[in-house]
Amino acid sequence: MTAPSACFLLAAAGLSAAASALHLACIAGGPDWYRALGAGEQMARMAASGSWYPAMVTAAISTVLMIWAAYALAGAGVLPRLPWMRAILCAITAVYVARGLAFVPMMLLMPGRSLVFWGWSSAICMGIGIVHVLGVRQAWASL
Repeated sequence: MTAPSACFLLAAAGLSAAASALHLACIAGGPDWYRALGAGEQMARMAASGSWYPAMVTAAISTVLMIWAAYALAGAGVLPRLPWMRAILCAITAVYVARGLAFVPMMLLMPGRSLVFWGWSSAICMGIGIVHVLGVRQAWASL
């Protein structure tokens, strides 16, 4: 049963699940989707050439995001309790917030993507991170 104090973790789960679905849509959509969603020209070219690499990387990211959604749902009381729930929810939160803050370092480490991509993706990750912070804080006693 969902705890009344779990609305932010429910939202966090929905956001992670939506991000996971968007990654799967990128695989299905092919090179144009990789380009549109900012994966970079190299990934789009590999997808266009039939390489397995873009789909495998994107599927792995999608899987991780779905696991994160499951942890948020477990924290909200929708799914059964999962191992190390507090620690893992804190780690997930930290990854989202760190990715949101890592705007400039990510641009330097992964060139070839537009400034618009880095701005939007960082803002989205920070937003999801804030929802996680609020959710973990809200449900802390029950985690």
